[in-house]
Amino acid sequence: MPRTLPRSDAPPNVTIRDVAARAGVSVATVSRVFNQKGPIREETVRRVMEVAGELQYVPHAGARSLSTRSTRTIGVVLPDLHGEFFSEVIRGIDLAARELGYHLLLSGSHADRDEMRAVVQAVRGLVDGLIIMSPDLDPEALCADLPLGIPAVLLNAKAEGRPSITIDNAAGARDMVRHLASLGHGSIAFIGGPARNVDAEQRRRGFRAGVRIRDIRAAEYAGDFTEDSGYEAGKKILASSPRPTAVFAANDSMAIGALSAFRDAGVRVPQDLALVGFDDIPIARFLDPPLTTVKVPIAELGRRGLQILIGGESEPARLTTSLVVRRSCGAQPNKDRKTRKE
Repeated sequence: MPRTLPRSDAPPNVTIRDVAARAGVSVATVSRVFNQKGPIREETVRRVMEVAGELQYVPHAGARSLSTRSTRTIGVVLPDLHGEFFSEVIRGIDLAARELGYHLLLSGSHADRDEMRAVVQAVRGLVDGLIIMSPDLDPEALCADLPLGIPAVLLNAKAEGRPSITIDNAAGARDMVRHLASLGHGSIAFIGGPARNVDAEQRRRGFRAGVRIRDIRAAEYAGDFTEDSGYEAGKKILASSPRPTAVFAANDSMAIGALSAFRDAGVRVPQDLALVGFDDIPIARFLDPPLTTVKVPIAELGRRGLQILIGGESEPARLTTSLVVRRSCGAQPNKDRKTRKE
C-alpha cells in the first residue's frame, strides 16, 4: 500500500521564526530547545514550549498529528530545471515517487530567497511534502521561512533539525587531485563554481587541500557552473604562462566549455592538456575524448531524498563520490586499480 506523509492541522503559516519572535529569543535558541542541544535555561525552555503550544507549532514531521488529507503530490524546488544535473535529480525523485504512488510538482527558485519563499507559499495545500535543493541560500534562514504542516528534506544543504542529504564534495576533489598527481601532473588549473554555492566551495576546499598536500602548483579561475564560463576560463588558461599540464573543472558543464575552447585553439586533450570534471552527468561519457570526472550519484541523491521524506527520517545522510577515469586525463588502462574505469 502506498505510504502517506504525516500532515498537521496547525495553522500552515506558523514557522520557527514566529515562535522565536513571540518568545523573544533567537531562531537558533528555539531550534536548540526542540533538539535538546546546548545549555539552555529552564525558564527559556518553558517560555518557548508555551509559545509553541499557543501557536500549535510542532517541529518534526514524525511528531505531527496524522490526517487523512493527502494530495499524493510532492513539491520539488531546485535552483534551476535546466541542465543534465537537475534532470538526473528529478529522474531519481520521480522513479522513487512512482514506486510509492506519488506525483511531482516542480519549480525553480533561481537561487533567490524571495522566489523560494513565494514558491513554498504557492504550493501550500497542494503538496504533502517538499524536496528542496538550494545550495546558494542560507539553509537556516530557508527553514525558518518554511510553513508548518509541510515536511521537507534538504538536498546539498544542512540545517539543524531538518532531514538532509549532502555530497562529500571535498573528498571527491581531493581524490581527483591525487589521481592527477599520480599521472605526473605538477601544475593544475582549477575552474571553480559560484562563490555563494555550497557545493562549489566544498569542491574548491578539497582541491586546495589536495594540491597543498602534494605541493602542486595551482591556479584558480572563476566560473559559474555553466558551459560559457568554462569556455571563457579555458581561454584564459591557454593564455597563461607557464601553462598548466592539467585542468580540473568543478563541474562537467564547465569542463565541456573548456574542452570547446581548447579545441577551437587547436589544443589536443589529453595529448597537450589533461582535462577532468565533476558530477559525471550522462553526456560526459559521450564526449570526444570521454571525460574523466568525479562521479556524484545524482539520481540516487533525488531518490534518497524522496525516501527520507516519505519515511520520516531525521538524521542527516551523506553520499560518497568515486572517480570515473576516461581518456580525457590521459591515464593508461589499469593505472589505478582502485579507480573505476571506462
